[in-house]
Amino acid sequence: MKEFIYLDHAATTPMHPSVIDKMTEAMQNAYGNASSVHQLGRRSKGLLEEARQVFASSINAHPTEIVMTSGGTESDNMAILKTAETCAAQGKHVITTSIEHPAVKEPISELEARGFEITVLPVNQEGRISVQQVIEALRPDTILVSVIYGNNEIGSLMPITEIGQYLKTLDHQVIFHTDAVQAYGTEVIDVKEQGIDLLSVSSHKINGPKGVGFLYVNRKLSLPAMMTGGEQESRRRAGTENIPGILGFQEAVKIRMQEKNNVRAAYQDLKDNFLKEMDNSSIEYAVNGSLDHSLPHILSVHIKGVQAEKLLIHLDLAHVAVSTGSACSAGNVDPSPVLEALHGQGHPAVAETLRFSFGYGLTREQVVSVVLILEKAVAFLKEK
Repeated sequence: MKEFIYLDHAATTPMHPSVIDKMTEAMQNAYGNASSVHQLGRRSKGLLEEARQVFASSINAHPTEIVMTSGGTESDNMAILKTAETCAAQGKHVITTSIEHPAVKEPISELEARGFEITVLPVNQEGRISVQQVIEALRPDTILVSVIYGNNEIGSLMPITEIGQYLKTLDHQVIFHTDAVQAYGTEVIDVKEQGIDLLSVSSHKINGPKGVGFLYVNRKLSLPAMMTGGEQESRRRAGTENIPGILGFQEAVKIRMQEKNNVRAAYQDLKDNFLKEMDNSSIEYAVNGSLDHSLPHILSVHIKGVQAEKLLIHLDLAHVAVSTGSACSAGNVDPSPVLEALHGQGHPAVAETLRFSFGYGLTREQVVSVVLILEKAVAFLKEK
C-alpha cells in the first residue's frame, strides 16, 4: 500500500520507535502486578514510581501529585466532576470557554444539568480569551475555572499563566484546571509558577501509546476517586496499572523533554513552510485564529469556496491524512463548535476548513507535496 503523508498529529501521533522498544521490553519483563508484594510486583511498582517522577519533573510537580489515568478524557472528567462534587458547598459557579474540547465541554454540561451555573467566555478573532474576561466573570460562588491550554482545532494558546497567577491572589479559593493535552510537550509548563491546580495530559499526543495519561492534582486539593475499587494510585484511581503503557509514556516524555526546544522549532518550521507554499500556490485561503499565539504543530485553514468534506476525500485518495474543522460521526457532519465560536454560525469557514497538524516523521518535502496535491484538488473541485 502506498505510504500516507500524515498531517493529523493533533488527532494522534505515531509511536516513537524507542517507545515501542520500551513497551515490548516491559511486556516481556515487567508483567508483575504493581500491587503484588512479591519481587515481580515490587519491581513493577518501582518502575511505576520512576515514571511518576519523570512525569512530575516535566511540569515542576511533586510525584505524589501525579495520578495515572487512561488519558485526557478521564483526566478532564475527574478534574471537573470531582472538583464540583468536593466544592459544591462553597459554590456552584463554573467558568469555562467556548472552545473547549468535548472532554471538558461534556462534563461541564453534566454539571449544568445538576444545577451548577456555567459562564462560557467567548473568544476573540484570534480564538483567545483575556484575563480580564475571567476577572469580570468571577463571583463569590465561583469554585472552578477550566480553560484549555492550547486549542485542538485552531491551535490558539490561552493566557494560562496570567489567569492562574491572578486566581491565586483571590481571598477565596477558585480551583484552576487546564486541558493541556495538545500543549504538553511543546510548551513550557510549570504548574507552580503558573498557578495551575489541575492539569490533564495524554500520552498519544506526544508519540506515546494510546490509553495512558495523567492528571496533575495540586497536593493542597483532595479529590475523591473517579474510578473506585482497589486502592491503586493512593486510592485516587482504582484499577491495575498499565505498566507497559506507562513505561512507553515515560519514554515518550523523556524524549520530548530532551528535545523540546528542537521539536518546537521543527514543527514551527514545517508550519511556516506549509504557509509559504500556500502563499505561492493558487489557493485562496485564510488562517483560522492566531499565528502569533498558537501551538507550533496546529494550523487551521479556511480554503475559500470549497467544501472541506470534498477536499478531505480527494486528499485521502491521494494518501494524505488530514482532518476537517468539523466532527464527523457515522456519516453525519455537525458544524464545529470551535469554528462557530470563532466566526459565528453560518460563516463559510465553518464548512470550508481543514486542519493540518505537524509532527514526528514529517518532512519539508512532504509538506511541499501536500500543498501541490491540495492545489490540484481545489482546482478540480472549483471547476465542477
